[in-house]
Amino acid sequence: MQNLLKSYIPEHAVNRVLKLLEHDHLLVKIKNERKTRHGDYRQMPHGKHQITINSNLNEYRFLITLIHEIAHFETYKSYGKFIKPHGKEWKCTFKNLMLPFLNPDVFPDSLLPLLAAHFKNPKASSDTDTVLALALKEFDEPNDKTYVFEIPLGQSFELYNGRVFKMGQKRVKRFECVEIKTGRLYLFNPNAEVKLI
Repeated sequence: MQNLLKSYIPEHAVNRVLKLLEHDHLLVKIKNERKTRHGDYRQMPHGKHQITINSNLNEYRFLITLIHEIAHFETYKSYGKFIKPHGKEWKCTFKNLMLPFLNPDVFPDSLLPLLAAHFKNPKASSDTDTVLALALKEFDEPNDKTYVFEIPLGQSFELYNGRVFKMGQKRVKRFECVEIKTGRLYLFNPNAEVKLI
């Protein structure tokens, strides 16, 4: 596991992460990219627990996602299954697990204040924290995608699944976009990555 993790997370985080993973009934799998999630946690039959993480994440997003999922496991162990998945118990556990990693040996100085702000009240996904999500994307491999907030009004764009939308007005935080085929209105996060047409 140590050699595998070295290629996915910052070097100075490896030993601490390995200590968190020292459980007989916890399995970590690295998966191909899934468009709808960065990772997940589930209890398997016969008392086993599994965490999956997407292989295409940059090392900082991978670490945050891994700790997010470990927090689900730890919360389950401490409180059982009759709590909200991203409720106060999980938030407290996630914050406590993440704090030792929030230092310049693990994360770049540019991310630390954003992470500190995020972990005052962590969300179900770091992608809903637009400022943090955009900062984390700076460390991704270059691609041909455009952020929704960069698209001009009236411009068409395509999602990974081939659905085509026309850019609309900004609401408070999200953008109204109309699906060309159905005429239905959808709201997009500003940091969603899409392909211009």
